[in-house]
Amino acid sequence: MVSVIHAGKEITLLMQTLNTLSTPEEKLGGLCKKYAELLEEHRNTQKQMRSLQKKQNQVVQEKDNLRNEHSKALLARSKLESLCRELQRHNRTLKEEGMQRTRLEEEKRKEVTSHFQVTLNDIQAQMEQHNERNASLRQENTELAEKLKKLYEQYKLREEHIDKVVKHKDLQQQLVDAKLQQAQELLKESEERHDREKHFLLKEAVESQRMCELMKQQEVHLKQQLSLYTEKFEEFQTTLSKSNEVFTTFKQEMEKMTKKIKKLEKETAMYRSRWESSNKALLEMSEEKSARDHEFEALQGKVQRLEKLRRALKVERNELNKKVQNLSGKDGVPAPDPGTESPSPPPLLCWMKVTVRTPRLTCVLPACPAGFISGVGKIVPHPSVHFTFYMRAVTLFK
Repeated sequence: MVSVIHAGKEITLLMQTLNTLSTPEEKLGGLCKKYAELLEEHRNTQKQMRSLQKKQNQVVQEKDNLRNEHSKALLARSKLESLCRELQRHNRTLKEEGMQRTRLEEEKRKEVTSHFQVTLNDIQAQMEQHNERNASLRQENTELAEKLKKLYEQYKLREEHIDKVVKHKDLQQQLVDAKLQQAQELLKESEERHDREKHFLLKEAVESQRMCELMKQQEVHLKQQLSLYTEKFEEFQTTLSKSNEVFTTFKQEMEKMTKKIKKLEKETAMYRSRWESSNKALLEMSEEKSARDHEFEALQGKVQRLEKLRRALKVERNELNKKVQNLSGKDGVPAPDPGTESPSPPPLLCWMKVTVRTPRLTCVLPACPAGFISGVGKIVPHPSVHFTFYMRAVTLFK
């Protein structure tokens, strides 16, 4: 409301100032000045307002901090009050305990003082008794001092005597020490010997124990071997009994085999005689074959001659055929084809059969000329151990 009233007053003042001005330009200039002043005031007020807002924010933060501190202080106060109450309770308990302790200490002190007085009275009575005893002891001490003097004199004399005895004993001790050193040396030597003997005996005992263990192991091993050998011996006896039976059967078979061998020897002698006869037959056949080979060579020469004649006749026949064709061409009679040849003669077949009564046959044939003879050999088994050899010779004409 105050700002509105203040604004209304300013407006009235502004209108009055504008009415005083005559021209509108002056009025407009006055309005502009007034507007500029108001802008500056507005800016200043905004700046002040911002600064005040910042201060307000700071104050609010301080207020919040103070509230937090106040709450913390209240909490601390409540804690302190509780602690104070506990301390008061503790102080009360301590006071009560202290009062009780003081009462107990006073009672103890009274008891101690009473006991101390009783002990003092006892000590005084004992002191009186001890004074009487001390007087009697003084007299006894004087008597003892005199006795000690006498004893001291006797002791000196005795010490002199003892010194002499000690010197004598020292000499004896030196002798004894020398003897003792000798005895110790001898004892050391005997101990060393004893140690050596002991060490040697220990080694022997260890070796004997080891040998004993080895002998035990060997004994166990030998027992096992003995059991194995007994089993093997029993098996051997069984096998011997079986082998005896087998030997008897083998003897019987040997007798049978000897009989068969004798028979086979007779057969081999017979087969040898047959083989010799067959060899003789083969030699005769080879001689015959060589003769036939000579004949075959002669026939081959004749065949070659005949072949030459055939070729010459063929040439002549061809020439005659040509002449006949020429003549038939003139007369109109057809002539035979010169390319067709006359049929060749049939091949000559030759069979040879050789029967040999031997288990083995060795036959060597000479090489035949290529293109004329082809040989085919075949061995056929016979029921009576006979072998039949077939040879086929075929003459081929080109």
